[in-house]
Amino acid sequence: MNRQNFLPHLALAVVIILIAAFAGQIRRWESERKNTPRVKRERVLVPKQNTTPVEPRIAYEDRDIIVKFRSGTTLDTIKRIAFAHNDRVKDEIEIVNGMVFIDDQDGEDVQLVLNDYKSMPELVEYAEPDYQISVDPTENYDLISDREEVGQRADSEPNDPLFTNQWALKNTGQDGGKQKADIAALKAWTKTTGSRRVVVAVLDSGVDYTHSDLVTNIWHRSNEQNLDAYYDDEIGEVNDENGFDAVDNTDPMDENGHGTHCAGVIGADGNNGVGIAGVNWIVEIMPLKFLNKRGFGSTQAAIQAINYVIDRKKHGVNVRVISVSWGSTQNSKALEDAIRAAGEEGILFVAASGNSSDNTDKRPHYPSSYKLPNVLSVAALDRNDRLASFSNYGANSVHVAAPGATIVSTWLQNGFRDASGTSMATPHVSGIAALVLAKEPNIKVEKLKERLIQSTDTLPELKGKVVSGGRINAAKAVRAE
Repeated sequence: MNRQNFLPHLALAVVIILIAAFAGQIRRWESERKNTPRVKRERVLVPKQNTTPVEPRIAYEDRDIIVKFRSGTTLDTIKRIAFAHNDRVKDEIEIVNGMVFIDDQDGEDVQLVLNDYKSMPELVEYAEPDYQISVDPTENYDLISDREEVGQRADSEPNDPLFTNQWALKNTGQDGGKQKADIAALKAWTKTTGSRRVVVAVLDSGVDYTHSDLVTNIWHRSNEQNLDAYYDDEIGEVNDENGFDAVDNTDPMDENGHGTHCAGVIGADGNNGVGIAGVNWIVEIMPLKFLNKRGFGSTQAAIQAINYVIDRKKHGVNVRVISVSWGSTQNSKALEDAIRAAGEEGILFVAASGNSSDNTDKRPHYPSSYKLPNVLSVAALDRNDRLASFSNYGANSVHVAAPGATIVSTWLQNGFRDASGTSMATPHVSGIAALVLAKEPNIKVEKLKERLIQSTDTLPELKGKVVSGGRINAAKAVRAE
């Protein structure tokens, strides 16, 4: 190489070395003023390989990443770091100190963006992709008429036309079921049918808050005295009169049906001559939408919704339960931190164990497998008190079982539908938790979880399958027997 060619290459090498050194000293930037020069992320080309991924179910939502900076790192410093990498702080999550969503402005590979932040362990606690989340597969049946009854209604039962179809609340052996293989709802209702002072957040695809069998039990911000619209520094003001939409910040109206079905199990208006009876006849259901019309969402959106709930709780809304009927095998530390923050605010997190017939002691399912004091994992039973064929289980990781096969509940456009899954078992437990809170509003979240685990009917089928070894019993939970 001649001297003329050598000098430009030497100059280029020096520039690269200086840039690397500059990036390694990010901690010093806190004392600098604005106008930090941007550092262009270097693209790394990797030869294509025809290999099968180790985890085929992994999926990312867009190219955002979630970063948890170490305690003491200011937001100004975080923004300067993002600016230097040609990134943007998309949202700060107030409930977890140092957690931000980073939006890459270069369209780079997610792993490359992650590596930039992981290379700063003195500042970054963890960085992870924005994992995609979806509802677990469920078995849906045809829409049914709200006048299609099975059997004869007794005088002591609510007058909802489809109540006799609700074997989970009262099992008389209808459709080949087993008598009393239910949650003992009738006996529980002699003590309480719920309370409007209790708010249950349904974190799902939203809720059809205009449904004729739900409309009177929907939480509305306008019903809360002196509560302003939700405001977030990055998102701006959100019209949360009917709940919170983390999909596009517009409206938590359900476009999928899954969230509406779960909401009906928890709190369809009881004894109103319409459709079904919820586990609670009276309750306030807060719609939280983070799954789109196809049933897909992101970890980022789920965390934003939890962040919203905690904000409302701190402003006086009595949210005590978050019901979640979805999950994945991806272990998000960020989601775990958000759920922990909810627990610190006294909120129980009732989660579906999953529909893969897996032992979650060996193959965890999240968020139900997080070992947190406010997480309660739920398996599904059929109408014969057998563990449903699709249901996950775990002697150490799944806490209780509840009815979850051919469950009739509310659906879109004032409809009703049968569906199966741990998604349907979960709201039965969330509903029972709300009944307990109606009677004992001051019970602590750890005691509430313990009460639910202890309030079960032991079943041989569940020995070694769930922590409690039994099916949840609402009457026992509210001390009706």
